[in-house]
Amino acid sequence: MSGPLRVGVVGLGVISRFHLVALAASPDWDLAAVCDLDPSRVAGPPPGAAGYTDHTRMLAEAGLDAVVVTAPNDAHARICADALVAGAAVCVEKPLALDLAEGEALAALARERGVPLSTAFHRRYNSEFAALRERLVGREVTEVTVRYLERIEEHAGDDTWYLDPERCGGGCVADNGPNAFDLVEALLGRAEVTGARVGYDSEGVDRSADVALTAGGARARVLLDWSHPGERKDVVVRTADGREWTADLLAGRPAFKESLWHEYEGIAAEFARRVRGGRVEDGAGVSALRLVADAYRAAELGERVAR
Repeated sequence: MSGPLRVGVVGLGVISRFHLVALAASPDWDLAAVCDLDPSRVAGPPPGAAGYTDHTRMLAEAGLDAVVVTAPNDAHARICADALVAGAAVCVEKPLALDLAEGEALAALARERGVPLSTAFHRRYNSEFAALRERLVGREVTEVTVRYLERIEEHAGDDTWYLDPERCGGGCVADNGPNAFDLVEALLGRAEVTGARVGYDSEGVDRSADVALTAGGARARVLLDWSHPGERKDVVVRTADGREWTADLLAGRPAFKESLWHEYEGIAAEFARRVRGGRVEDGAGVSALRLVADAYRAAELGERVAR
């Protein structure tokens, strides 16, 4: 594939702006279409892009090479499947789907069709995390802690579906958990949940979690909080030589969500490489869903915690 790839974006909620800016700025992409169920969101599409309220019509008419899906979590499986069947490569916001079964079905469909499918784990492309990985080369990691703390109401904006467990797939474990679990696996390889403690509010939404994992002989811990005052996103690593290494994912970018701009540039660049290289499935989206399911299961085997 030579020249820019034609891409459409489905879902114009709070996260879509980071994708739109990254795609528009990239020489790899031609932003050809946008789609949202709300007509007001597509009434003035980006220059050169057509606006749609039906993703199936967009897939049929826009001549797309690829689709970025930023719709609510409960719509991921249907939109991704339609795109894969249409032959359009897919990059979908995390989580890949509502549950592991849906995710595995999408991965199987991608393999069957030979169409790339990837999940937008944007924290992988954080410059501080990249620097941490470089510092760890040649060192034996013994312990990893990932903290992902925020007040969800500040981040969700008008996207109230975040606080509906049936549409979100759960709460903080289902939605923020995949990003945190992906960082653990990026450092340690395949991880397994060994225990979890999850806190729920009066509406049944999990708003905090402490998840223990193991991977390749190392231990890991993921701390999630949807009621944290302010925001804290960091990774702390201990190595066999007794040293401690930290990556503050928000360092140097103090404005609200400022770190996401460069991370989504990384998403756009990697997605283009996957499409041009025909790399069908990376497995990370399904693995994150596995860890989400295992965390909830481990918590239920213990005691349901009221926050």
